[in-house]
Amino acid sequence: MSEAVSRPTLEAVAARAGVSRATVSRVVNGGDGVREPLVERVRRAVEELGYVPNQAARSLVTRRHDAVAVVIAEPETRIFTDPFFALQLRGISKELTAQDNQLVLLLTEGRDDHARVARYLAGGHVDGALVFSLHLDDPLPGLIEGAGVPTVFGGRPGWGGGSNTARYVDCDNRGGAEDAVRHLVGLGRTRIAHITGPLDQTSAADRLQGYLDVMGEVMGESDPRLVVASDFTPSGGERAMGELLDRCPDVDAVFAANDLTALGALRVLREHGRRVPEDVAVIGFDDVLPVAEQTEPPLTTVRQDIEEMGRLMTRLLLSTLTRGGPAAGAPAGVVLPTTLVRRATA
Repeated sequence: MSEAVSRPTLEAVAARAGVSRATVSRVVNGGDGVREPLVERVRRAVEELGYVPNQAARSLVTRRHDAVAVVIAEPETRIFTDPFFALQLRGISKELTAQDNQLVLLLTEGRDDHARVARYLAGGHVDGALVFSLHLDDPLPGLIEGAGVPTVFGGRPGWGGGSNTARYVDCDNRGGAEDAVRHLVGLGRTRIAHITGPLDQTSAADRLQGYLDVMGEVMGESDPRLVVASDFTPSGGERAMGELLDRCPDVDAVFAANDLTALGALRVLREHGRRVPEDVAVIGFDDVLPVAEQTEPPLTTVRQDIEEMGRLMTRLLLSTLTRGGPAAGAPAGVVLPTTLVRRATA
């Protein structure tokens, strides 16, 4: 039976580098007060010996776990079928990896999972949390606040007093919607419909408000029959488009709250023999390329940089952890611009 290979120790690194054990510990744990030549000697010894710090011992020194929880308040089936979440997770993962942090994914299928997630966060397993896709009546923000975990939210908070203090990253949902509807008006369309997302989410509510702003500005008021609530899914887009055609057969344009909804709407328009864009122009929101570039015809949409939003959320959280709190005078929210991407549907 072969003997187990022993792992290099802190003492072995110190001996190789010709420094004290305390110096090695400070360098490995990111401490200050070590001259650069000694830092380089320690790093070289760590690399030569293949030394891996004991994470439990390191956590006792730094009080950091180098792990961040990503909490998504959606069912598993939605998360793994909607490319929006893949893009946001990719941005988060890239930034965490670059900073040598681990990602812990926590999903909330239903309300029973909220207490479990709160217990996990309060248990000191992670340094902070990134939370997105919240709904307005979601108890998670209060539970997370009670857990005392530094948090950055994806999307403008819409709950209680937390909306004034919670740190978040969002895109200009309202402005992007206004750009989309103004473009449809500029094409000469007059019966412009909107298929919403779930209106208990601030992103969908803001996009609806942008639509209403322009319709009120241009038309004086909007026809309530031209607004149909949906849920950010292709099947929801199909259902809503069918309902629109029944209600308003003369509809000549549709602003869909996201690309997947637009995808469903396009299917129904094709089934009903409506030509796009000749009969009905269509615009989505997100610019998720696997969807927008592969629809027939390719989808005009409002682009938000989803991956960058994930990266920025992560940077904000990690900078908060490094400083021990938000930077003095830093705004609670960061709102990224959107861009209308013109393709063939409008």
